[in-house]
Amino acid sequence: MQKAVLKLDVHCERIKQKAMSTVCCLSGVDTVGLKEGKLTVTGEIDAYMIVKKLKKICHTEIITVGPVKEPEKKPEPEKKPEQKPEVVCHYINPCPPYHHFDGCSCACYQLRGWF
Repeated sequence: MQKAVLKLDVHCERIKQKAMSTVCCLSGVDTVGLKEGKLTVTGEIDAYMIVKKLKKICHTEIITVGPVKEPEKKPEPEKKPEQKPEVVCHYINPCPPYHHFDGCSCACYQLRGWF
């Protein structure tokens, strides 16, 4: 992967569009950007071929050609495993459906956890 920065002498939008479309059609071109008269092309490219094509449209100069800089990878912070919240209240079974609760508070209901 190479990155080429070219200086274009362009005065109107029509020539800018023509230069962009010419470079985009070349094989091996990944990205093309035009800002303040500087055309930035990245990909598996030949800078000489790009300049040769653009010279037919406008005056072109090579500023820099070099490898693409990879963005710095920030180390990812270690993720702590999520802790499950402690169970505060347990589910108490209601009275069995076959039992009719009449409000009595005898010990058998309390021992079995039905009350």
